[in-house]
Amino acid sequence: MKGPARATNRAVTAIGAEWLLFARGAGATIDVSPGADMSEHTATVRWQRNADADFVRNRYSRAHEWRFDGGAVVPASASPSVVRVPLSDPAAVDPEEAFVAAVSSCHMLWFLSIAAANGYVVESYEDEAVGTMAKNADGKEWVADVVLRPRVAFGGNKLPDADAIEALHHEAHVECFIANSVKSAIRVEPRA
Repeated sequence: MKGPARATNRAVTAIGAEWLLFARGAGATIDVSPGADMSEHTATVRWQRNADADFVRNRYSRAHEWRFDGGAVVPASASPSVVRVPLSDPAAVDPEEAFVAAVSSCHMLWFLSIAAANGYVVESYEDEAVGTMAKNADGKEWVADVVLRPRVAFGGNKLPDADAIEALHHEAHVECFIANSVKSAIRVEPRA
């Protein structure tokens, strides 16, 4: 495959000079006409069948790689809870883990920015985030719930109290691009 495969859940349709974005399943129409404040994010996902794999009998490796524009290459695979080893790679990142990490990372980045804007010095931030799979009304599996469990250490002269920390997390959740893009429930349960 030549050129990057774009990681997207949307179909873009041209109507005259105006571009409309149709959010998959949501029915929302968003104007992304030229000049609009939008950014595009790409990922290349590569998989290659092993010559001896019996593809039509589902006896093939799910190991693959994700490549990003900055040069990072991430080993990826189906989760061993979905596809058994050796057809999956437990050492690689699976899409469900990546989803949870994306939610957590976005929240953290907003939290750090908002804390700095409020004069708080964050020394460290660690989140042991957990995503839970469930079946929807149609019996399809999805990541129904993501729980963020950040532990934040502050330094400096201005230290936030519990109410201020809760407000920082609330604002980070409201601003998080990923949280605003998904239908999974996202809860923040800070750890001491």
